[in-house]
Amino acid sequence: MNDWIGHDAVWREWHAARAGRRMHHAWMLVGREGLGKSAFAQAAALELVAEPGTHQPPIEHHPDILWLAQLPANDDEAKKRDDGRAYATKRNISVDQVREMQRRLVTRPTLGSRRAVILDPADVLEKGAANALLKSLEEPPEGTFFLLVVHQPGRLLPTIRSRCQVLRFRTLDADDMNRALDIHAPDSDALTRAAAIAVGAGSPGAALAFAAQDLGRAWQIMRQIVAQGDPDLVLRAALAAAIGQRPDRDRQMAALTAARMVLVDAMGTHPAHGALADAHTALVHLAREAPTYNYDAGLLMLEIGALLAGVAHTREGAR
Repeated sequence: MNDWIGHDAVWREWHAARAGRRMHHAWMLVGREGLGKSAFAQAAALELVAEPGTHQPPIEHHPDILWLAQLPANDDEAKKRDDGRAYATKRNISVDQVREMQRRLVTRPTLGSRRAVILDPADVLEKGAANALLKSLEEPPEGTFFLLVVHQPGRLLPTIRSRCQVLRFRTLDADDMNRALDIHAPDSDALTRAAAIAVGAGSPGAALAFAAQDLGRAWQIMRQIVAQGDPDLVLRAALAAAIGQRPDRDRQMAALTAARMVLVDAMGTHPAHGALADAHTALVHLAREAPTYNYDAGLLMLEIGALLAGVAHTREGAR
């Protein structure tokens, strides 16, 4: 069905539901980001709308599959999308997008008797959009099925959650993560692979995104700073060099994620150490603000190094 690893159980549950007398009309695909929920939603939607003997076009051109996602942030970003390049998106799925979807649901499906609506991710619906969607979930048009890709279920209205069946996507163990890297990043070296598995924390998508940034050396230095400190700033200089002088936004976010996961790993051996939790919280705040505020990349990397070094200093003082 697709080459993501770890979907066997959800496919079995999905096909069992399809084989039942009456399939539920709304499904939440729940799990952390990077587990392949979006790929599953696309494949499941194509299965839903398929009709024997009827040619099915690709999902991006399928008239009976509606896909709601965050739109490009502005006209320049829309041009990047149209050119097939990476582009920045708006923060939310808007109420106008949901209402346009609802206008299309008034008509009958084009190629068969069923239609699929994918919301990806549904947990970025703005308030008005969520309320509008609720009306469609309460009174779904005949033959219409909703697939909600959800990273953080708590961000959805309880009334939306209560109207959906849940498919849970598990995180992968180390062996499955290695298999995913074998398939999708076969040329990654041992250090990059170790770093990607640690930073991915069971999410193959996160691991592959990190591997693509080639930050294995940076991850290794972060671990050294937390373990032994950096009183002469040598390791922080090496960290800055490993990350690069002008890291783009994706590389900055990857570095922040790596630093956060290094601290999470350290918490496993020092769970009661308050400085680790405080530094982790600070990195979470930085990661939330970095996409919005135009931080100086060099200063941001220095702040990461300082937070990691501060943890090591505090741990030494507590002994």
